[in-house]
Amino acid sequence: MFTGIAIMYLSVGLIAGVLAGLLGVGGGLVIVPMLVYCFTRQQMQPDLIMHLSLGTSMASIVFTSVSSFMSHHKHGAVEWTIVKRIVPGILIGTFCGSYIAAMLSTGFLKGFFCVFLYYVATQMVLDKKPKPSRDFPGNAGMLGVGSVIGVVSSLVGIGGGSLSVPFMLWCNLAAHKAIGTSAAIGFPIAIAGSIGYLINGIKAASLPEYSAGYIYLPALVFIVCASVFTAPVGAKLAHMLPVSKLKRIFALLLYAVATKMAWGLVG
Repeated sequence: MFTGIAIMYLSVGLIAGVLAGLLGVGGGLVIVPMLVYCFTRQQMQPDLIMHLSLGTSMASIVFTSVSSFMSHHKHGAVEWTIVKRIVPGILIGTFCGSYIAAMLSTGFLKGFFCVFLYYVATQMVLDKKPKPSRDFPGNAGMLGVGSVIGVVSSLVGIGGGSLSVPFMLWCNLAAHKAIGTSAAIGFPIAIAGSIGYLINGIKAASLPEYSAGYIYLPALVFIVCASVFTAPVGAKLAHMLPVSKLKRIFALLLYAVATKMAWGLVG
């Protein structure tokens, strides 16, 4: 039984690590639905499954993002000036988002997550190009953008790459630098989100054994053990392969995951 659970969570980590490095998405887009499936198989309390999936995803991204952005930094693909400008808003938005998520039902969070997956997948398929003259906003604008990215990231348990990468591409940052910078932005998102889910879930009733608030520690340990090794592999691939084609393939995966979750929600 224990061996099967360990293999299940190690598999989640292997996939999440590659995607984190490859697309700068933190892996949360895949971790959350996979954790929902895993926790359901373990027969955890249905009303807590989505909250635990979001909190555990956030905690795993703390480690995945470090491995990912360090690999991108070695390739000179992290714009640290952008990271410093957007982080204050990120921290405010992420912590507030985790507080809001703790008050919402599992059904609402699942529905919101499905809609978000469809949105991200569509953005990847369209791959719209920005105007050549467009640039990053001022400090107030970056604070606002960071806050929005932080709130949404908390509600769907991701490292923010699904929003920050399109935003930076929209501002004419090169694709590989947008992915690398997004990986670095994922770290403060994950820190603030993890603290938020820990604090807001610590008094929740019927939590499974070995949980710290809404963070399920056994899943976290196995996911991290696998993902920290595969995130550099994904980062290396990001600098070797055509990102646009990879995004379209990933978009198809997101459509499939969103549809499956939505079907289960309706059923």
